[in-house]
Amino acid sequence: MNEMQAFNQKIIDEFRSNDGIVGGPFEGAPLLLLGTTGAKSGAARVNPLAYLEDGERLVIFASFAGADVHPPWYFNLRVNPEVTVEVGNEKFAARAETVEEPERSGLYKKMAGLMPAFAEYESKTDRVIPVISLTRS
Repeated sequence: MNEMQAFNQKIIDEFRSNDGIVGGPFEGAPLLLLGTTGAKSGAARVNPLAYLEDGERLVIFASFAGADVHPPWYFNLRVNPEVTVEVGNEKFAARAETVEEPERSGLYKKMAGLMPAFAEYESKTDRVIPVISLTRS
């Protein structure tokens, strides 16, 4: 397990032990666990992600902390859009869809207003950070 995987696993364990509440850098942030199927491996993967509520759907952001490449989980859901979502103590199946412009920019701006780190991520990279909607199946 690499350093990032170990960091994520600690958050996942804390999330599941405390009905979705975590401390540290994500304390007070809206956090969910996204379950994807590996695009190449077919293996189950789980990633903790900040999210935005938008009506009936949840919205996540493939920011990868402003890296110049998309996060691995984004490639997984592009190939296998049927995902699982854990919010609080609830777990459900959902369908992931990449949000197109101009809606993408509006949702990203809203998230950056709630969590300023997202504005920083956007300024660190030349890529357009994908915005993904999660709709219950």
